[in-house]
Amino acid sequence: MDFARVTLSAEDEAFLAEMRAFVTEHVTDEVRRRDREFGENFDEQVHLALGEAGHLASDWRLESEGGFSALRRRIFNLEIARAHTPWYHWGTTLVVARLVQQFATPELCEAVLPGVLSGHIRLCLGYTEPDGGSDVATCKTKAVRDGDGWIINGSKMFTSNAQNAKYVFLLTNTDPQGPKHKNLTMFLVPLDSPGIEIQGIRTLDGDRTNIVYYSEVRVDDRYRIGEVNGGWTVMRAALDAEHGLTDPEDHGLQDVAAMAGHGMLMAEAVDTVAALVADSDDESVRHRLGRGFARMEAALSTPGMFGRVAIGQTMRDISPDLMDVLGSVSALPTDAAGAVGGGAVEALFRLSLPMGIYGGTLEVFRNMIAQHYLGLGRPSYGSSAKS
Repeated sequence: MDFARVTLSAEDEAFLAEMRAFVTEHVTDEVRRRDREFGENFDEQVHLALGEAGHLASDWRLESEGGFSALRRRIFNLEIARAHTPWYHWGTTLVVARLVQQFATPELCEAVLPGVLSGHIRLCLGYTEPDGGSDVATCKTKAVRDGDGWIINGSKMFTSNAQNAKYVFLLTNTDPQGPKHKNLTMFLVPLDSPGIEIQGIRTLDGDRTNIVYYSEVRVDDRYRIGEVNGGWTVMRAALDAEHGLTDPEDHGLQDVAAMAGHGMLMAEAVDTVAALVADSDDESVRHRLGRGFARMEAALSTPGMFGRVAIGQTMRDISPDLMDVLGSVSALPTDAAGAVGGGAVEALFRLSLPMGIYGGTLEVFRNMIAQHYLGLGRPSYGSSAKS
C-alpha cells in the first residue's frame, strides 16, 4: 500500500479552497440539524447548489469528457464527507444514471440525464421486497404487458429517498413461470404515476427509508431498461457497483471499499474518544482504545468486498467499547444537553447495526467471499444429517 503524500498544484490548491468555501456556505449547522431530525441523508438546496456549480456533472463525467481528474474527485469527495453533507443518495442516482445511459433508449436518456446533472432529477432503487430478504431475484412484483405499456403490482421495501426522487429503478417479474434470473425486467418508473404510495419508515440509526406500494401502475414501454426478461444482466452491473466489486482504479486515490464513507464516521468517533480520554491513566481504557484504533485502521485499509465486511463488523465490535470507555454519558445523542463529543459515539453505536444490512448483509458478503474467492461450496441451511 502506498502511503505517499500527494503534492497539490496551484490549480488543485485553488480547487480545494473552492470546495471548502462551498461546503462552508451551503452545508450549515441548520442543514445538518435538519438531517438529524428527518434522517433523509439529502438536502435539496445543497443538491441543487452542487448541480448549479457544475460539481454533479464533473463527478459524473470521465476526466477525458471534462469531468474531475482523479485527484480533484478525491478532494471533492473528502470535502463533502468532512462537512457531513447529507448527500449519500447521489451515489445511488449516479449508479442508476449510468445504467440508463448504457441500457435505455436515447429518448429516455435525453429525458433523464440532463436533469440528473443539474440536480433536479434524483433516482432511487426498488429491489428488496417485504418478504424477499437479501435475494432480490425472488422478486414477486409483477409487470404484465398491456398494449404498448405495462401494468405493475407489488411492493418494495427499503426504497430510500423515494420521497425526493423523480424515478425508481424498479425490478419486476415479467414471467412468473420462468426460470429464476431469466424472468426479470427493469423499469425506470416515474414516482408521480397514479397507483404509487410511498410510506416512510425510520431505522434504528435515525435514517428514513420507505416502503412503496404499486397498485395497477401503468408504465409506458419506453421506460423499460434493457431487454424483457433480461433484467438480471442490468441488475448485475448495479449490484456489483453497490457491493464494491467493480474493478479498482490504479491511481490509488479512490475509496478502497464500499461504505468507506461510513468508515470515516467511525474514525471520527474514535478520534473524539481518544481526545476525551487522552489524560486517562487507566490501562484498560488505553488497551481498549488502542485495540479499537488498530482494528479501525485495518478495516479502513481493507479493499473491495473484504473491506465492506471489515468496516461493518469493526463498527459493530468497537462501538460498545467506545461507549463503555466514556461511561453512561456516551448514551446521550447529539442534540441532548450534556452530550459528550457531539454525540458521535452514540450515533456510531446506532449506525453499527443497520450498517451490517445496508447494500447487502454481512452474512451474504461472507458467503460471496467464501464461494468466489476461497472456492468453497454453497452454504447449506438445511437440517443436520439424520442420526
